[in-house]
Amino acid sequence: MSVLRLPRAVYDGLRAHGQETWPHECCGALLGLPGPEGWRVEAAIPAGNIRTDSAHNRYQIAPVELVRIERAARSRGLQIAGFYHSHPDHPAHWSATDLAEAHWLGCSYVITEVAQGRAAATNSFLLAGATEEEKRFEQETILIDDAIASMES
Repeated sequence: MSVLRLPRAVYDGLRAHGQETWPHECCGALLGLPGPEGWRVEAAIPAGNIRTDSAHNRYQIAPVELVRIERAARSRGLQIAGFYHSHPDHPAHWSATDLAEAHWLGCSYVITEVAQGRAAATNSFLLAGATEEEKRFEQETILIDDAIASMES
């Protein structure tokens, strides 16, 4: 099983982001480096959810914002390790839509359930598989480090 290492500040920050945007989904990117067991995240960058038709149960990051995030990662010697989003009043488990819209093979997808405006469970799933046709989510273990990291805006 893959392991996603998150600093406490990043973990708390992405959960707070979900609370701030409730009853709509929040979203953002995780920046880090791959390791032998999985990703080691150093920072998270909140993104705007550009979905206007169904922001309560879908998210989308604007392509121009994704390019900006990728450049920010490279400038820090990091990579996009994955993405996070919230599930307002729904479990912290991937949906069929989440899988269909996930395309970054080898990256982590973190989901936080936000129940009535309060962050509840947070889970992570690795997008595994060698091709788009073979992609699947695999449960990941989240390890929280109390190291210093950042939630950027």
